[in-house]
Amino acid sequence: MKLTVYDISGKEVGSMDVDDLVFGLTPNRAVLRQALLAQLANRRAGSANTKTRGEVAGSTRKIRRQKGMGAARQGAIRAPHHRHGGISFGPKPRSFRQALPKRVRRLAIRSALSAKAGEGELKVVRGLDLEAPKTRAIKDMLSSLDLNRSALVVTAAANRNLLLSSRNLPGAKALAADYLNVADLFSFRGLVMTEDAVRRTEALWGGERATKRIAPAPEAVTHG
Repeated sequence: MKLTVYDISGKEVGSMDVDDLVFGLTPNRAVLRQALLAQLANRRAGSANTKTRGEVAGSTRKIRRQKGMGAARQGAIRAPHHRHGGISFGPKPRSFRQALPKRVRRLAIRSALSAKAGEGELKVVRGLDLEAPKTRAIKDMLSSLDLNRSALVVTAAANRNLLLSSRNLPGAKALAADYLNVADLFSFRGLVMTEDAVRRTEALWGGERATKRIAPAPEAVTHG
């Protein structure tokens, strides 16, 4: 599969061959849904807490005698149907974490990248090297690539100048290829990747790692 390469002004400057196992798959919708739900569930703190009738403050004394009052029977004031009483079946701290097999997570990321490439929302950029933080440069680049709604900018390694340049733009986020995830790929309409980021992505999720259960780990990228 070939992807067109652009410069930061939006002009075509070439093309590059990419791994079909990463950018040319038929997206697996079921796996994408499973991976997204698992990631969102794992973000939940699970710290909601309510008190039962045994935990709220108040006396356990019976409010009134059982018979002879012409009124309904009542127990302690801490019962759930009383004001300031305990909560019946309320939330308690719990973990919402969902385990996701490694191969499923990898397939989900490859499916999301393939979907972006298939829909024309993936742009490969050459020369995205900022000597200093400059928000205007990122804004102009996204505008020239027709990515005015929202965009995820991915580099091979963490880039502080790019991070500082994009964080003030609404609908833009900078990310290293090692941290690509389904939630971010779904949250942004466009995807901008440098040529090095494409190769790093192929090393992480393509080749043998896409077909074998156990494959050699790719070489680490030094984060600047």
